[in-house]
Amino acid sequence: MRAPQTVTVHPAPRVRGRVRPPGDKAISHRYALLAALACGRSEIHGYSTGGDCASTLGCLEGLGVAVERLGRRPSGLTVAVTGLGLGGLRKPDRQLDAGNSGSTLRMLAGVLTGHPFTTSITGDGSLRRRPMRRVIDPLERMGARIRSDDGRPPLTIEGTAEPRPIDYAPEVPSAQVKTAILLAGLHASGRTVVREPAPTRDHTERGLVTFGARVTREDGAIALDGRQPLTACRLDVPGDISSAAFWLAAAAAVPGSELVIEHVGLNPTRTGIVAILRRMGARIVIEGDAVEGDVTATGEPAGTLTVAHESLHPVEITPDEVPGVIDELPVLGALATHGGELRVTGARELRVKESDRIASLAEGLRNMGGEVEELPDGFHIRGTRRLRGGHVDAHHDHRLAMAFAVAALGAEGPTTIHGAEAAAVSYPDFFQVLESLRA
Repeated sequence: MRAPQTVTVHPAPRVRGRVRPPGDKAISHRYALLAALACGRSEIHGYSTGGDCASTLGCLEGLGVAVERLGRRPSGLTVAVTGLGLGGLRKPDRQLDAGNSGSTLRMLAGVLTGHPFTTSITGDGSLRRRPMRRVIDPLERMGARIRSDDGRPPLTIEGTAEPRPIDYAPEVPSAQVKTAILLAGLHASGRTVVREPAPTRDHTERGLVTFGARVTREDGAIALDGRQPLTACRLDVPGDISSAAFWLAAAAAVPGSELVIEHVGLNPTRTGIVAILRRMGARIVIEGDAVEGDVTATGEPAGTLTVAHESLHPVEITPDEVPGVIDELPVLGALATHGGELRVTGARELRVKESDRIASLAEGLRNMGGEVEELPDGFHIRGTRRLRGGHVDAHHDHRLAMAFAVAALGAEGPTTIHGAEAAAVSYPDFFQVLESLRA
């Protein structure tokens, strides 16, 4: 764990320049897991530089997977993963540590359901407070035996060589739960089906196709036949649109700003942030692969976004929109403090992220002088007055650390962010890049 870090962000007259965000965190996790289950050596370019994705690689190494780190650029790592095939992971000789990464723990639990040995996975203090019942229940139906601390980590998973395929309808849409079930189903004999109550990001389905599996989707049901072998391949991870969201919001927030954001992932299940920013008043031009796609096409679309400030408008984000922008809600709230207005409902899941993001966001923005109403399942922010700045606590949450920085750009005075080191979970170079974009 990094030493606690305090960063002071000063108001900016504008932000201008070009930036390439680090490799997509969600895609990186999935490519590493699928590569570990494939036969042969896969090479992944643009792998996320964040701490969460490093935790996934560390856990795979603990399970006997050979991982080579071949180079690092700000846009991502180059890593080679030599897969062991379906069911080929080895019993670890120690407890696995997922760090701060709920993605690692949930999705790896699905993989381990298809392996006939017992594994314990823990994490840091924040992760050990997060509920895991939504992933435990379906995996137990598939044959795993899972012990937990009242539904929270550490999880001790006793897998099986013969997982049962299931037809499962989650009550709450979750891409991580869907992924865990599909990865367990990959090891089963028969067809596993996940019926989503609302569409979630489809990186797992696309990744499975890229590695040679067949996945079908019809009327919200994703189906996968088990025991399909995966073939190693070369992969390119586009820039993380959830990380790019901080630059999109920064340029939309500050008058006179314009940023060009290069090689951003434009998966249609992730571009809800662009639509909402446009509704809020941002001017955004997309160049590249921003086409509607389906899981029969391999790879991930990517392109360049150019964003500029225009006047902000009041916007409401409804519950049906929340799954597509769940990670971007804190920075959208920060943007609203710059003279806009944002009401979010149906986002109760924010209370069980790395922090209680609803309470922590409201606390921080109020400390800066913002007008924030905390709702049971969301928040209402009115940008009726300029923030004054002040001291805020990121509560060990990477997205809050960066969201407070975006809010601070338009304040009257400096803002000191305590716990700013949390940004390294997904974007280690965030504060250095922020300083480079001041104009």
